Amino acid sequence: MSAKVRPALTRYRIMAVVTGSFLLLLTVVTAVKYIGLAAGWENEGFTSFATFVGIVHGWIFMVYVATCAELFVRMKWPLSRLVTLVLGGVVPVLSFVMERRVSREVAASLVA
Repeated sequence: MSAKVRPALTRYRIMAVVTGSFLLLLTVVTAVKYIGLAAGWENEGFTSFATFVGIVHGWIFMVYVATCAELFVRMKWPLSRLVTLVLGGVVPVLSFVMERRVSREVAASLVA
């Protein structure tokens, strides 16, 4: 089992960090964009950048969901665990928390 789980865990860990980082960037960019709009500051270039970050995060999120699904299948977890993993890519900072928790749990199950 560990021969298939370890690579899936590695892919999940990488995508959790990448997805979480882009989600934080998207959160900051979106906040700046709307605070700027409320203050009367409008910049077409920044708005385009915010849109670009959102689109890139969306594509990265799809890859993240696939890596979550792969790890979910390999570990034979309940469906609720998959939902929690996927939420990591939607709730800022949660992907980092889940990555640490999942890494420890999978490592412990591979040792046992």
